[in-house]
Amino acid sequence: MEIGGVPVVTLSSGRGMPILGMGTAENNLQGSERVKLAILKAIEVGYTHFDTAFVYQTEGSLGDAVAEALQNGLIKSRDELFITSKLWCADAYPDHVLPALQNSLRNLKLEYLDLYLIHWPVSLKPGKFVHPIPKDEIFPIDYKSVWAAMEKCQMLGLTKSIGVSNFSCKKLQYLMATANIPPAVNQVEMNPIWQQQKLRDYCKSNNIMVTAYSPLGAKGTMWGSSGVMDSEVLNQISQVRGKSVAQVSLRWVYEQGASLLVKSFNEERMKENLKIFDWELSPEDLKKISELPQRRVSTGDPFVSINGPFKSVEELWDDEV
Repeated sequence: MEIGGVPVVTLSSGRGMPILGMGTAENNLQGSERVKLAILKAIEVGYTHFDTAFVYQTEGSLGDAVAEALQNGLIKSRDELFITSKLWCADAYPDHVLPALQNSLRNLKLEYLDLYLIHWPVSLKPGKFVHPIPKDEIFPIDYKSVWAAMEKCQMLGLTKSIGVSNFSCKKLQYLMATANIPPAVNQVEMNPIWQQQKLRDYCKSNNIMVTAYSPLGAKGTMWGSSGVMDSEVLNQISQVRGKSVAQVSLRWVYEQGASLLVKSFNEERMKENLKIFDWELSPEDLKKISELPQRRVSTGDPFVSINGPFKSVEELWDDEV
């Protein structure tokens, strides 16, 4: 099945999710008229899947864009869109999950989400978002009780699917040991220079959809790298294929069976990012990409603390670094 030329994958929850979506994380972590207008333009050129999070502070901008798109006839119904948001770590407590989701729905002016994710596998001191995260306010997450609260949100119909973000294989195992509803999605960094083969294999065997964030390496962001866009190998492949380096990288992610989130507020790049579904990489291309040196960019270092549950980046990712 396709929507506007974008394939739709069926999640373990039974819900269809467009395989390519638009992310809304901004460097300065806040929504704006600029964000709203970019989302409206994205809907206009064919995007139906949008990803936000409480901590991005773009839920309001996305909600305003959806309302305006309905008002001006860009879409006929909210049901035409697939909208994801995420539970921030300061709300990763069983009695905070439902109020946090309800707050996100108010921000978005929506009655339900299509997907709600646990943003990181840690809990922070409850209260306002503080940046940088104080190192003495990072605590272990209670996987069982927080996930049970996520399941309740799905059973109430406030979100159609639930999942996680930034979870290693081992952390997924902790979660699934007591889960009644398995996570439908694990949203993680994935691109040609961080291929996540072990995690992808684990998720595939457990019917968990991997969604790739930073599929182009997030160049230009606080946490990003130019490693993907400046790759000589990817550049050579792009020249032979008559495609951009971005298109080659996105196509590679798609061919690995993952869904992906792109983020550009430039209309031409928005259109270019959609044009990855009617051609293929060759076996030679795939071999060259498989041999690229690997490096994680989103290390999760803010959640590492000598007094916290993860005393090193290796512990946070269970040596999947």
